[in-house]
Amino acid sequence: MSYLVLARKYRPRNFGEMVGQEHVVQALSNALTQQRLHHAYLFTGTRGVGKTTVSRILAKSLNCQGPDGQGGITATPCGVCQACTDIDAGRFVDYTELDAASNRGVDEVQGLLEQAVYKPVQGRFKVFMIDEVHMLTNTAFNAMLKTLEEPPEYLKFVLATTDPQKVPVTVLSRCLQFNLRPMAPETVLEHLTHVLGTEQVAAEPGALRLLSRAARGSMRDALSLTDQAIAYGNGSLAEAGVRQMLGSADRGHVHALVDALARGDGATVVGTVEAMRVAGLAAASTLEEMTAVLQAMAVLQAVPTRAAAVDAADPDAAEVARLAATMPADETQLLYSICLHGRAELGLAPDEYAGLTMVLLRLLAFKPAGEAEKKSPLNAEAPSVAAAAVASMAPVAAPAPAVASPTPQPPAPAPVPANNVRASAPGEPPALDPSPTATAPAGPSTARTAQDAPTATTASTREVAEAAAAAHAAAGTTPPRPSAARNDAAPSGVAHPVQRLPVVDMPARSAAPPVRAAAPAMADADTPVVAVPLRVQPPPGAREAPRELAADRIRPSEEGDFWHRTVMGLVAAEAINALARELALQSQLVARDVDQWLLRVERETLNQGSSRERLQNALAGAGHAVRLAIEVGAVVDSPALRNKAAAEARQRAAEQAIMGDPDVQALMRQWDARIVPGTLKPA
Repeated sequence: MSYLVLARKYRPRNFGEMVGQEHVVQALSNALTQQRLHHAYLFTGTRGVGKTTVSRILAKSLNCQGPDGQGGITATPCGVCQACTDIDAGRFVDYTELDAASNRGVDEVQGLLEQAVYKPVQGRFKVFMIDEVHMLTNTAFNAMLKTLEEPPEYLKFVLATTDPQKVPVTVLSRCLQFNLRPMAPETVLEHLTHVLGTEQVAAEPGALRLLSRAARGSMRDALSLTDQAIAYGNGSLAEAGVRQMLGSADRGHVHALVDALARGDGATVVGTVEAMRVAGLAAASTLEEMTAVLQAMAVLQAVPTRAAAVDAADPDAAEVARLAATMPADETQLLYSICLHGRAELGLAPDEYAGLTMVLLRLLAFKPAGEAEKKSPLNAEAPSVAAAAVASMAPVAAPAPAVASPTPQPPAPAPVPANNVRASAPGEPPALDPSPTATAPAGPSTARTAQDAPTATTASTREVAEAAAAAHAAAGTTPPRPSAARNDAAPSGVAHPVQRLPVVDMPARSAAPPVRAAAPAMADADTPVVAVPLRVQPPPGAREAPRELAADRIRPSEEGDFWHRTVMGLVAAEAINALARELALQSQLVARDVDQWLLRVERETLNQGSSRERLQNALAGAGHAVRLAIEVGAVVDSPALRNKAAAEARQRAAEQAIMGDPDVQALMRQWDARIVPGTLKPA
């Protein structure tokens, strides 16, 4: 007897043996128990989750006769009657399976529907099972719609598909739909443990975990991989052998990589990748394992209480919990995204391990600052904003410390700050003094303190203000409003410590900035006043100029009327085409003689001998046997201009008719409607 693979040997025979699809089993069991049966069922889900198996169990439940032959519709088929054994063996005459992947035409569907007119031969119901129903053609779907909506009372349809989006909505609306979900790795692991225990095959827990994760929610794939692993391990399942068979990376390597990335240790990352290259581990599998580890870490970081529910028997769980505590949550999310997108980049790299190295080093390149960000110059306690403003203008100048008198001194005349910058208290930004001051000519100067005599600088008021605003923006503060009375409120005879901006040398400008004539108080008497001329609007360009209408250009004449009639007659008769037709339309008849006509064109390219000869022949055929002479000049009356003027007139008439329509005006008023330019075309 030939060997029966595990996926077929352990196919469920009843709803009680179904694994991981309790929501479907409960709904169908209740429907069978209460005799509330639908005439069409649609089972959807990925490969290997039990769609065909559920269909066969449903067929047995509908046709089970019981061990004594007296049974009826039941949710627990006996499995020993003639109907149950025949359905399991695939020879029940009233159960028909159609593979739509290879029988997708209308002829196959019509052949199936022809059997629907006959009552069941052996069972209670005929059951038509169409697998991969989304592969049917549109004609085949249309052929089965009527029967699918109103089948005979003894007929049940069971449809299965992995892609329900491709099934027409007309079919979906006629079916009771059940979605079979992918199975969790824990569910697959439990079932594999039961199967291997029954088969008496020794298996390491780590090997079963690898198989359950590699199945990706498909129980059939899990059993097929288990068959392969048993053959690879010579009758037993070892974790190392299964890992080598699957080509998956060792979780130890993955944990080492994540730990090195958390510590920012690039050397360890590169060394681990080289070790994995020597071991022959797949780069794509490494990134896949890393995404799984990072996802578990992110869950623990977001929900710390789940750490208590970690499986103690899983050695990877404790390591994942440790890594989750060492790596910040934002780095975990960033690394997860990098690994997820990096899998698509491996195929583009010249070497997959070079691509893997670049993916892992990308986190180190874009590693979040973390604690270092808190110590950055933008967030640390910055120096005074005034010094930052001056430093932004002239980095070579150093701010001088504020000097305060320790004892009260007689009041002294306050020094006039340069460039209308009012001195402010320590820690405050410089403020503009609203009172007008004189601006001294530019000259060399040095850094001064609050006790120095007032001098002028070459920095303009606007430059200092912009620098101060930039310093405020960098420090994240709001500049105070200028107040002329801040220092005036101090008691007489008390000198407050002040902090002044150092006076720095600025590079000479090529030209002094213009001074507005409307504010003479801001300028010194010796400062020249430069008048700024008003900007003159340039004339509109060729595209901005209003378009000249053809009607404004035409100068009608008697010769033009005659030439327009003649040319349009030739065009209607299709006597001229191509360049000859263009020559006739774009030319103006200037003069007519007995045997010669003079035409005028604007472009020299139209004056070609072949075009002129074809036009002469066409005119001769129309009864005008003349010779054409052509000159180049301005054209004011040509058939093309007249046709264009007529078209423009029709366009304007159409637009006026639409804009004057009361309904259109009501729509524009009530709904703010508008007519898209260029969409109106005359009839």
